[in-house]
Parts: sequence; structure tokens; C-alpha cells
Amino acid sequence: MGEGQSPEVLWIGCADSRIPETTICDLKPGDIFVHRNIANVVRPHDINTGSVVEYAVAHLKVKKVVVCGHTKCGGANASLGDADLGDVLNTWLEPVRDLRRKNAHLLEGLATQDAKANLLAEMNVLKGIETLKAIPTVLKKVKSGELTIHGLIYDIPTGTLKALNL
Repeated sequence: MGEGQSPEVLWIGCADSRIPETTICDLKPGDIFVHRNIANVVRPHDINTGSVVEYAVAHLKVKKVVVCGHTKCGGANASLGDADLGDVLNTWLEPVRDLRRKNAHLLEGLATQDAKANLLAEMNVLKGIETLKAIPTVLKKVKSGELTIHGLIYDIPTGTLKALNL
């Protein structure tokens, strides 16, 4: 990207420093517009995420939005149970815990905690995309063909990105 140009991608990812988006996408700082939070949660009516999305889509006119989760996610792992993590984290992770409850039948069949957390991380990415598509600015740009939305999972052990089927 040249100086003065806007990035073409909004990346919504986890705050975990093991997933440096510019490194894993072989980009330079400024090539991608980034929003990160615990477990890459996209919540309806969250003014923080909403303001980033609105700015990126309406003003920077990004062409793609990526929601990227990852394996070995502490937020997904913590959401497999209902342990008290403190008021703020309990509230923040509630949508992921809700996904776990609604999909318990799928998660129970998996043999390991890691496998369960990884599937929950994927479900969380898909839920984030669903939430994004309900934002009027995003919906309008998707319908006009000016914006595409993508779901990815970064596999920490292998260092690879996997596209999720939307």
C-alpha cells in the first residue's frame, strides 16, 4: 500500500499477541486496519467494535472484513465452563459461553478440551460474521458487492490460516 492510501482490509482478531496479523499475512504496518479484543468477540451494540467497523467500512471504504479466531484461544477455553472470571470478563465472554450452551451436543462429542475450544473458536468467528451482517452499513456494502466478509482460524502450532465455510 502506498503512502496516503487506505487499507483494503479490516481485521477483527483476538488480542492474543501470538496472532500478529501483519506478520501472518505478510503485510506491513498500515496495510491493514485492525481491531482486537479478547476472543475476537463481535457483540451487537458494542460501541467500540461498532465504531471501528463503521469507520473502516463507511470512511476508509475497506473491501474486505476478516474475523479471525485461533486455536489455543484462552477466551474460547474459558468459555467452555462457567467459572467466575470477574464481572468484566464474565460479561465479555457471555456470547461465547452462550454459543457453547446452544451447541453443547456438538462439543460433547469431541475427545479433548483443545478440540472443544477450537470448535468453539470457529463458532465464535461465524457468530461474529452474522453479527457484522446485521450492521446496516455493512449490510448495504455487502449487498452492493462493495464488501466481502471472511472467517479465518489461525492454527498456532502450524502457523497456518484456515478459511471457514460461510
